[in-house]
Parts: sequence; structure tokens; C-alpha cells
Amino acid sequence: MQVDFYHLTSPLDRVLPRIAERVVATGGRLLIVAEPQEQRVALDRLLWSYAPESFLPHAQAGSNDDAAQPILIADDIPDAAPANAARNVAIVDGRWRDLTLTFDRAFHIFDDEAIREARLAWKALADRDGVERRYWKQNDSGRWEQAA
Repeated sequence: MQVDFYHLTSPLDRVLPRIAERVVATGGRLLIVAEPQEQRVALDRLLWSYAPESFLPHAQAGSNDDAAQPILIADDIPDAAPANAARNVAIVDGRWRDLTLTFDRAFHIFDDEAIREARLAWKALADRDGVERRYWKQNDSGRWEQAA
């Protein structure tokens, strides 16, 4: 299990679509988790309109055909497998959830407001068997660099 910690210094809308594109391009499925409804609505709009020449097929959890969606936006991680059978999860509201560890890969995306909780999650995962942690930060030119 791999957990990538992304410390945002630029807006989420510049980071999340690229992660989602990479997951879908490799045939993977993604569960995006954001508790606030207004954030889920904004993510829904973002994935349809982030680039004029493309979009990322997705739906909000609870719509008619969740199982067919390569990307599903939900308010939390379900106790059972996600309806779209995603093995990748992106937590974008900054709140760590231990059910994240039931996925093959996790993207924990947080800003300065959630840095304390991200640090606690990082430390808690240090001694977990089978968990590889990576910490990403942006350099001065805006490119992501692995820092740990």
C-alpha cells in the first residue's frame, strides 16, 4: 500500500485532475473523498471543465450508475468496497481516515490548514507494515518534488 502526501501550495484544481488523469489512463479507478457537500459539488464541476479539450468521466456517489464510473466522488470511504471498485483513493478534504489503508494507493492532499492532521497521519503510518509513505511538495517553479 502506498500513501502519497501532497502538501498544497497551489489550488486543488491544478493538482487533482492530473492525479485523476494518471489513474484513469492506466486503467485504474479512483474514489475522491471530500466531506463538505460544497466541495463535492465544486469537484464535480472541476472534473467536467478543468481543460477545454477533455473531461474526466465521473459521478457523485449515489447517482444511478456508480459501478460504471472510473471516478466517484463521495463524502467518506465506505466500510465495504466502493461502488466503482476503486483501488485508488484521493482524500481532498484534509481529514485522514484509516479506511484509506484498504486501498492499493492513496493520495492524501492537504493545505496549511490541515497540516497538523497530515503530520499525525504521517507519523502514525511510520511503523505500519506494508505501508510506503511519500511526501510531495512543490518547488519554486510549481513542479512536484518528492521530499520524503
